[in-house]
Amino acid sequence: SPFSVSGEIVVNEVNFVRKCIATDTSQYDLWGKLVCTNFKISFITDDPMPLQKFHYKNLLLGEHDVPLTCIEQIVTVNDTKRKQKVLGPNQKLKFNPTELIIYCKDFRIVRFRFDEAGPESAKKVCLAIAHYSQPTDLQLLFAFEYVGEIYHNPAKKVNGIDPGGGGGGGVGSASGQQTPLFETYSDWDREIKRTGASEWRVCSVNEGYMISTCLPEYFVVPSSLADQDLKLYSYSFIGRRMPLWSWNHPNGSALVRMANIKDVLQQRRIDQRICNAITRSHPLRSDVYKCDLDKCLPNIQEIQAAHVKLKQLCVNEPFEETEEKWLSSLENTRWLEYIRSFLRHSAELVYMMECKHVSVVLQEEEGRDLSCLAASLIQVMLDPYCRTIVGFQSLIQKEWVMAGYQFLDRCNHLKRSDKESPLFLMFLDCVWQLLEQYPAAFEFSEMYLTILYDSARISLFGTFLFNSPHQRVKESTEFAISKNIQLGDEKGLRFPCVWDWSLQFTSRDRLLFHNPLYIGKSAPCVQNGAVKTFKRSKKNYSSTLRGVPPALKNGIISEQEFLPRRNSLILKLKPDFLQQTESQSNSMEQYFRDWFAKPVDLHGVILPRISGTQIKLWKLCYFRWVPEAQINHGGFITAFHKVSLLADEVDMLNRNLRQYNSNSPLQGGCSELDQSRMYFRASGLNDTSAAPDFLSSSFPFSPVGNLCRRSILGTPLSKFLSGAKIWLSTETLANED
Repeated sequence: SPFSVSGEIVVNEVNFVRKCIATDTSQYDLWGKLVCTNFKISFITDDPMPLQKFHYKNLLLGEHDVPLTCIEQIVTVNDTKRKQKVLGPNQKLKFNPTELIIYCKDFRIVRFRFDEAGPESAKKVCLAIAHYSQPTDLQLLFAFEYVGEIYHNPAKKVNGIDPGGGGGGGVGSASGQQTPLFETYSDWDREIKRTGASEWRVCSVNEGYMISTCLPEYFVVPSSLADQDLKLYSYSFIGRRMPLWSWNHPNGSALVRMANIKDVLQQRRIDQRICNAITRSHPLRSDVYKCDLDKCLPNIQEIQAAHVKLKQLCVNEPFEETEEKWLSSLENTRWLEYIRSFLRHSAELVYMMECKHVSVVLQEEEGRDLSCLAASLIQVMLDPYCRTIVGFQSLIQKEWVMAGYQFLDRCNHLKRSDKESPLFLMFLDCVWQLLEQYPAAFEFSEMYLTILYDSARISLFGTFLFNSPHQRVKESTEFAISKNIQLGDEKGLRFPCVWDWSLQFTSRDRLLFHNPLYIGKSAPCVQNGAVKTFKRSKKNYSSTLRGVPPALKNGIISEQEFLPRRNSLILKLKPDFLQQTESQSNSMEQYFRDWFAKPVDLHGVILPRISGTQIKLWKLCYFRWVPEAQINHGGFITAFHKVSLLADEVDMLNRNLRQYNSNSPLQGGCSELDQSRMYFRASGLNDTSAAPDFLSSSFPFSPVGNLCRRSILGTPLSKFLSGAKIWLSTETLANED
């Protein structure tokens, strides 16, 4: 059965439904059964998918399934009565629908026809989908149902796997490492040791969330601050959020996040105390550089507005009619402009830590939105560990999940938040920009980033479900009591963790997460039968990877950009640096100029190039469901395929060399293929096989059956609709009964 996830129940279903595949013809339509469960909507058909030869498989979802938390809007239509209605959670439907259109949060549009279906059954399914996809309470999200079922029937674990664990090794990371979840004292302690932050300590004053419900139970503070003082100071901070240590630079500079101090009378005194303590934790006793993110970055409302415009551009606009204006429309969304400002600002703070050797304090009103993004980006630029799969997952766990980023509100899982804002997506997009510019510096691929974004909208995982770790404990303890679940010593229920990728993908499909261009720290080399590791020298590969060192105009700051134009974003988001002395800005400019003139050290700092064309639209993420944007046998994946074959051949040669030099068969008798890190594998040495037929710019996703405004055959939907009864844009959709 396709409903094999524990706790999943079928709520309603209707037979003889048509899933529309093209707009101007029904010849490709699929016939089947539309099912609504308490986890997803599912379309079950025996018809093969037309015009599609490939689909990677999510173990939790069929290829026509949409998780309920991924649904944005539900529209029912009746052709003959010429009516349509956007369905809210508890609304009545006064007409029998002939058509159902589902707008998804990942920019998909899915459409079903009920011409042959029983009218009452069709209506019931539409109402069920509206009801179950817009729950009124957090405990009605599917993860609770699943976990409740598991605690009562431990044998029913999804794919036989325990909820909870970090499962970083599930990615197939070479080391098989677990992703640290930062729920324990020891995880934070290890992070202190990893970054060499000797003058900092793990503090446990918030055990049991006694002081702040939006901080983790354990966090890191300067060694010179006593617990008593921290408790005292906490009352003055918004949300009682005391300063949180994020990371330490090898030179001793620390990165710290801090909420605003609401107590005006105490403000200076407490601020001074905290800054002094941070200074004392620096080996050079350097000053602290404070940066008010609310003043120099776009706010969450602006980011949400940009995302809404981006969605309209990628989803609602008929491409044919807007093609000439498309780039200016893209610019008008301001999405890329905001990405540029986050990258620029983070790079300037990298300069402060790296060159000025000062600790940086990121200040923000509540300290749990912009600072998640800025702190993470700074670490991705400075710390090569954060560019590995396990390191990146640990970064998200530390700076987003445990630091109290409000996933529930910002992702709007309950569909009623006026606080929705796609900051997490913006972070992944910023990382994608860096991956695009320095492909050999990242262990993961853009497929990994896209699938990670999708996973935030599967309500089975606890990772991206809550506003804070405290909310998970509080809500799940209440739920456990109501369901008679014995918690024992557990703090709340353990939900499945998104880092346990084996819950969603086979080990074969997880190989898509690996970037074949990645150059690890060192590569083994065989000499006289002994394996030695040699460091690849920078010169060998950096010049070929980067091409000619770019002129400054391609660098992070060009002359014109450095002096803000009138009405430019930079004036509005003017960083504090620009108000500082001339020499400060000159030395920063010099730092960037010098950095871009040298070959890049992939295991050192990487800085973004942010002039005009160097910030791009992340096509795989935003265009994957748009049929007319798909390039068959084209797109980045064709290069990915070729590089994978080459990397696989190199691995094969290495294995053969090792085997030859040690005169022994391969250890453990495991086959050559099992050892490959690559999704695409060379069949032998000098493999020149052509790219598989199914490759397209949307790979591993498929836009077939996701309707933008045009059909597969390329006829604009607008022409088809000009004589039709309704116009299916979310914008002009009238709400009527």
